[in-house]
Amino acid sequence: MPELPLDDVTLHYEIDGSGPPLLLLAGMLSDSAAWSILVPLLTPHFTVIRPDNRTTGRTTPWDAPADCALMATDALALMDHLGFDRFHVGGHSLGGLLSLEIAHAAPERAATATVLASGRVRSPRTAGVFDALLAVRRAPGGEETWLRALYPWLFGNGFFENSQNIEDALQAALAYPHAQSADGMAHQVEAFRAFRPKAKMAEISCPALVLYAGQDLMIPPELAQPSFAAIPDLTEAHISHAGHSIVWDAPEEVAEHLLAFLNAHPIAA
Repeated sequence: MPELPLDDVTLHYEIDGSGPPLLLLAGMLSDSAAWSILVPLLTPHFTVIRPDNRTTGRTTPWDAPADCALMATDALALMDHLGFDRFHVGGHSLGGLLSLEIAHAAPERAATATVLASGRVRSPRTAGVFDALLAVRRAPGGEETWLRALYPWLFGNGFFENSQNIEDALQAALAYPHAQSADGMAHQVEAFRAFRPKAKMAEISCPALVLYAGQDLMIPPELAQPSFAAIPDLTEAHISHAGHSIVWDAPEEVAEHLLAFLNAHPIAA
């Protein structure tokens, strides 16, 4: 169980594969397990590093200070610990924004930055969704109900064509032993609400890939796309049938785009 003791947290992380380092950062309400369906597609080519962000997974304590700048700092400290001076970085949703913060703050270290199903837009609806889900979760019987309420925001239309997908996802989530607690969720929502990105898109010096999910209700592509337009070396692609949970809706397509992009921008030996 790899862990990195820092000043105020013990950061849990997973590391798999071989090859150039690829740091992957999870989004809201998620931890390193969010990448598990994608990892086997990447590890033949890359060393894949996945930390549990503050408030999530096996990073402790859950109630340590939890702003997004600290999460980015934790990720850089982890790469220091592992001895990776230069690396690829990518993330989903909030993790994608953290990837850009890292690329902006440490341009000499980030070889590329990848953003999956995210946008640099402040949407009161998104915060409202998290608040509503948290309220449902804290109600009687809420541990199951909030997940059922979450899934339409996460997955594309295809997921719901077979009702068994809902039940399978629900049972897997309820059985997961490291799930973020309701209090941890509230702590992270407050960090999300307070997040004010410092990275200026015109100053992102590394190549960047942005993948949009065509059926993303949480962060619709038409709202997200203008927020990345100023990145100088920008590659964009759309996966039309994916929802916000783009990695789970379309793992093969995500891997195809990501591998092509990373291979086009190798880390110099």
